[in-house]
Parts: sequence; structure tokens; C-alpha cells
Amino acid sequence: MTVQPDDGLSLAAEFPDATHEQWQRLVEGVLRKSGKEVSGEAAEAALSTKLEDGLITRPLYTAPPDDGDGDGTGFPGFAPFVRGGTPEGTTASGWDVRQRIAGGDPVRVNEAALADLENGTTSLWLTVGPGGLPAEDLGRALDGVYLDLAPVALDAGAEYPAAARALFALYAERGVAPQDARASLGIDPLGHEARTGEALDLPAAAALARETAASWPGVRALTVDALPFHEAGGSAAEELGLSLATGVAYLRALTAAGLTADAAFGQIEFRYAATADQFLTIAKLRAARRLWARVAEACGSPEAGAQRQHAVTSPVMMTRRDPWVNMLRTTVACMAAGVGGADSVTVLPFDSELGLPDAFARRIARNTSTVLVEESHLARVIDPAGGSYYVETLTDELAHAAWEFFRTVEKAGGQEAALRSGLVAERLAATWAARSKKLATRREPITGVSEFPLLSEKPVVRDPLPAAPTGGLPRVRRDEAYEALRARSDAHLAATGARPRIYLAALGPAAAHTGRATFASNLFQAGGIEPVHDPVSVNPDTAAAAYAASGADGMAVLCSSDALYEEQAEAVAAALRSAGATTVFLAGRPGTCEQAVDEYVFAGCDAVAVLSSVLDRMGVSS
Repeated sequence: MTVQPDDGLSLAAEFPDATHEQWQRLVEGVLRKSGKEVSGEAAEAALSTKLEDGLITRPLYTAPPDDGDGDGTGFPGFAPFVRGGTPEGTTASGWDVRQRIAGGDPVRVNEAALADLENGTTSLWLTVGPGGLPAEDLGRALDGVYLDLAPVALDAGAEYPAAARALFALYAERGVAPQDARASLGIDPLGHEARTGEALDLPAAAALARETAASWPGVRALTVDALPFHEAGGSAAEELGLSLATGVAYLRALTAAGLTADAAFGQIEFRYAATADQFLTIAKLRAARRLWARVAEACGSPEAGAQRQHAVTSPVMMTRRDPWVNMLRTTVACMAAGVGGADSVTVLPFDSELGLPDAFARRIARNTSTVLVEESHLARVIDPAGGSYYVETLTDELAHAAWEFFRTVEKAGGQEAALRSGLVAERLAATWAARSKKLATRREPITGVSEFPLLSEKPVVRDPLPAAPTGGLPRVRRDEAYEALRARSDAHLAATGARPRIYLAALGPAAAHTGRATFASNLFQAGGIEPVHDPVSVNPDTAAAAYAASGADGMAVLCSSDALYEEQAEAVAAALRSAGATTVFLAGRPGTCEQAVDEYVFAGCDAVAVLSSVLDRMGVSS
């Protein structure tokens, strides 16, 4: 007899539970129709996706066996803090909307700060020192800002002593009580070394943190900024492992300076990149809290291990071409950061890679958080992704991968030694090299750049940014290889009045050629090469005249079905060559009509290498 639940609805209670093996058999049947003869775990593996750090996204996640110990995530506000650093999460007022303001003109910085605070921003992130405000101009930049209400985060690099003193003096001058001051001094000696190669005195930074802890209880002195590792091409686990190693180095310095372990934990804030890979970002922030809680437990201060997190939308994912798409990327990243439990979130303006953001871009950036908090109500639920079998598994696997890398760094002598020995640079470079192959082959697509580019778009022009610090780890961008190709095309356009052109020879009816013609068009536009094709298809009799009228620079691409290639490719290729085409490509599988064509373009080909070679042969200088 079936026992009815309290609401009287049995739903699927009368049906037996499906087993994992039954699901695998259904997968086998689907794969068999596509020509793949695999079974059992192999069938499931065929639908899995490999991520960085050796992680794999599987097609199906089910509840783990109940061993009576729970899932190990705890409760919000309690160790290991996977579900959040505080019991209430961000449900009271949403996450802290922290706006970054670049530039060294205190008047412009002040105008931007007031506009931001009046329109949704809740804290300010200022650059002080080289490339930013002089420390003595901090007061002018914060004129009219209620410092007891609006927290300030500083990024001062080697100038942190002057910046910290200037902020403390400003608090005293404006009568802000020490217990009311909320700020992050942003002192990050190892992060500065990662950025610039310049070593800073860690004991001196710890001494200032000790003074801060004693006099300004609401101010955190040290920031573990993981962005230098992310921007050097690091994976999520590498970003976490290196941030953990940096945090441990700071704990050692702080306790050596005389702080208790609890006080030392209270002086550190962490900064992580939030990307458009929403689930990975959510898992990364949750795993970061778990890892830091493990460190706190090892230090004998388990209740002090609630990691304070500042998430910044990834600069690596931002594009310079079609920058408007960055609004979509940052929206997804901001959502993931909020869902992942970040305390503060900075949305970089969509034009931040082009120069100083304008007022419109800044408005969109701050309103992204406002919409997600006020209209989408994302902050009303604590850890909304918690309990998802996928998210919990990804969090756990990412935490273990990060912990292993952290142990590698510790075995090498700690973060400082790992930076100076080249271990960090070599590891991140290898990761970026592997990812660059995915970008080059468009296995990792970049919308508006490697996919669906728009050659006719007008460039977005902004005032130049202050020079970024150099000398340390490199800064990479997903679009950099395609940006270099597009820059060559732009220079050719400026010199000749036209972009380099390639002719697309579409054979047969639209149903036969549309797919491959669209593929080829997107591919060549990604390199700044303008595809030219007729509104009607060509054949051996019309191909020569069509090519001659196209203005193509010695290159043509056949686009059609395999069946029509067999019928017409050889004759059409011969006609194109008679009209002056020096290279004839075929959009399709290598080996098709091998005697008729010179090269192939296909899904998974190295697009960057192909496009660079084509530009070279067209005489477009690099």
C-alpha cells in the first residue's frame, strides 16, 4: 500500500526509481544513432566535458550516498563557511556594490565617486600612487563623501604607507570614530611583487596591520589579490591555491608581528575574479571559503575563518572588439559572484579595456548589481546554488585541486619563494598555453571576436588609462591573438581604403551551402578578412567571372555539401585559378576533393594560424 504524503499528492511515489545503469543504456541508444558504439561508463564519458585542473563536467549528477555525516558544507555563518561567511548572508541589503575609479585627477575622481554613490554604489575602490591619485589628493577626491557610511578600498601598491596614513588622517579630520570607519587598505606585498617583480617589506606591512587592528577595528589592512594570477592565465584552482599560499604567508607575518591568530584572520580580505562561467565562479567562491576555513582550523581559530571576499568581473574575458557584449559577460559574472556569496562585487565597465570608462559605462556597471539585487532578488536567498549536486561536486573537486597546488607551493618554500623561483610563472604559462589552443581553434568561442564578428563596427574610443604596472607576471586577454589579426586588417584599411578580401564560392542551393558559408564567413571575419560572395550560387561556368568581380586578394573558399563538392569542386577550383586565385580553400573535412583544392577550413582548425597565414599571403603586414 502506498503511503500518501501530507498534501495528498503522491506524484511519482508509485513509480520505481530509475537507476543510473538504466539512464546509461538510454544514452547508449542515442549515441548509437550518431554512429558511436560505446556502452556503460564510456557512453557517459562521451557526454562529459573536460575542464582545466583535471576537472570533468559530467552529464548527470545524482545525490551522493548518505553516510550519516551530511555533505560537509555546514550552515551559513558557521565553519567551514562554504555556504557563507555570515548567518544572514547578503539578505539584509544585498552585496556591497564596490565601484572602481581609475585616474589621477582628483576632481574627476570626486565627480565619479559622488555620482556612483548617489546612484547605487555602496563602496569605492581607488587607485593611489603611480597610475592613480597622489596620496595627498585623497581628501580632495573624497570631498563630500560620508566616510562613516561609504567604505573605501585602496589599491596603492608600494605607496601603501602614504595612502594608509592619508586615509587615517582624513578620518580624524572629519571626525569619523575609529569604530565607525570601514575600509580596506589593500596592502598586498606579494601581489605587488607578482604584478611588478618588485619586492616589498612584508614585516613592515605586518607592522602597519598591527597598528590598524589596534586603532581602527573596522579596517582591514591586507588584501590577498588573486587577480594577478588570473590575469596571467591561471586556472580557477591555481588562483585559489596561490591566494591560499599568499594568505598563509600573511598569517605568518602578522602573528610574527604580535597579532593573535584571530586578529590576524580579521586583517585579511581576499579578491577573486568572477568570470562568465557562472557555475565555476560560484564553486570557486564557495571552495575558497572552505579552504580558508581549513587553514583557520589548522591554526586553532576555526571561528575566525570566515573569508571576506571581494569579487571582480574578469578583465581576461573582456574584449576590445564589440565591447558591448562585455555587458552580457559582466552580468553573468556578477550574478555568479552574488550567488557564490561574495561580500563585495565590482563590475568592470564594458569599455574598461579601451581606456577610462565614460559615465554611461559606469552607470551600466553599477546598475548591473542593482538590477540583480533589487529586481531579480538574488540576494534574498542564502547560497541559492547550495544543494545542487553539480555545484556541490564541483566545489569539492575544485577545493581538492586547489589544495594540492597550495601544497606544491608550500613545499617549494611558500608563496614568496615560488614567485621568485619562477614556479608560479611557469605553471601559469603552461595553463595559458593550453587554453590558448582552445581559443585559437575556437573550441572556446569569443562572441563578437572569434564568433560572429562585425567588421563594419565603429571603434569605441576612450581617454587612455594610466600605464599599468609591468615587470612581473604577464597580463593576458582571451581576445589577444584575434586582436593582433584585426589590428593588421585595420592598418591595411587605413593604408589602402579597403580590408583584405576573400571570395566565398557558394555552390548549389542555399540548403547545401548556407551552413558552411556562414562558418567560413565568421572564420575569416575573425581575422579582419572581408568575405565576398554573390547573392546566388556559382557553378563552373560562372565562377571565374564572379571571382574577378569580387576584388578578392588571391584567395577563394568553396562552400557547399560533400555531394556537390564531388560533382563541382574540381571544375570550380580550376575556374577560380584561371581568374587569378592563388589559393583555393574548401570548407569541410580534410581529404575531401584532395586533388582539387589547396587547403581546408573546418570546425576545430587552428583559426589563428590559418588567418595569420592568409594575411601574410595577401601582403598584409604584421
